[in-house]
Amino acid sequence: MSASLPRTTREVRLASVPVGLPTRDHFVVTEAPLPEPGADRVLVRNRHFLVFPGLRTLIGGEVDGVPLPALRPGDALFGPCVGEVVAAPAGGPLRPGDVVAHLQGWREYALVSAAECAPLGDALPDPVAHLAQGSTAYGALTRLAGVREGDVVFVTGAAGAVGSLAGQIARLLGARRVIGSTGSPWKAERLVAELGYDAVVLRGAGSVADQLAAVAPEGIDVLVDTVAGGQLTAALGAARHGARFALVGALSGQLSARRAGGSAPVEIDAFRLVVKGVSLRGYSGADHPDVEEEWTGRFGAWLRSGEIAFPHVRIAGIDRAPQALQELIEGRHFGAVVVEL
Repeated sequence: MSASLPRTTREVRLASVPVGLPTRDHFVVTEAPLPEPGADRVLVRNRHFLVFPGLRTLIGGEVDGVPLPALRPGDALFGPCVGEVVAAPAGGPLRPGDVVAHLQGWREYALVSAAECAPLGDALPDPVAHLAQGSTAYGALTRLAGVREGDVVFVTGAAGAVGSLAGQIARLLGARRVIGSTGSPWKAERLVAELGYDAVVLRGAGSVADQLAAVAPEGIDVLVDTVAGGQLTAALGAARHGARFALVGALSGQLSARRAGGSAPVEIDAFRLVVKGVSLRGYSGADHPDVEEEWTGRFGAWLRSGEIAFPHVRIAGIDRAPQALQELIEGRHFGAVVVEL
């Protein structure tokens, strides 16, 4: 290994399982020996990693049906990351200097199987944009909802990592009117001023159903739902005949202090589903393996043309990562939250 590399690396570990929602005190930043690359493994210096709400489910341990393992006390956290290969076995597919994406974030250096690294070309103008969660929104809108010219689209959790891209994508795909929901007035202002939302339903400022009826009196054709809960119920009340609902998240349950992150019960009127002919489907990227490449190509073109923005905040330093997760859960940030190393 190069003499210029450090002997140790820092990583964020789960210190204890919280009762309720996790805070920064449930994590610890520790030092560990720098791992040596093996015959089929490369050493990556991580540059940026994503802070994402799905960690709440992994920490809570309710991972039935989730394609990721539960986190136990002492485990290092993980998640989407972009970094630079600094050591690789001779003859392998990756070389030092290659920029790659992988799932071993939350640490300064990661030892990753070459098969689990995705080399990043120049499809996107900034490698950090590979941490955008737009493929979920794009897949839901193109594979499940099938947005058509003139549609009215409602996006719940519109200021989050998925929602902040979903509204923009819906517009680019032909939506006539795009409505979002959020929990704070300053986010509502940014959604309209910066991301082109036509109207915003403000959670906590009265009935969501009444607000939605006021801003979409003719009803909605498409729902991209990251929240579920009462907002899903309200959306069903506003659905036009033949509306298509794509569920991509369930933050109302996932980020509830009364739950462990793996359930989000909601009461909906099945009669309305039937008489309105509403389709309601959950989106999983694993079911649509062709979406990622298609999305990356379109995202890169839209970024370069200025037709889309990647809303995100960069948090400097691994020491601030636990606080960043707490702030994400508390809804303090707009767009994706990325830790910059």
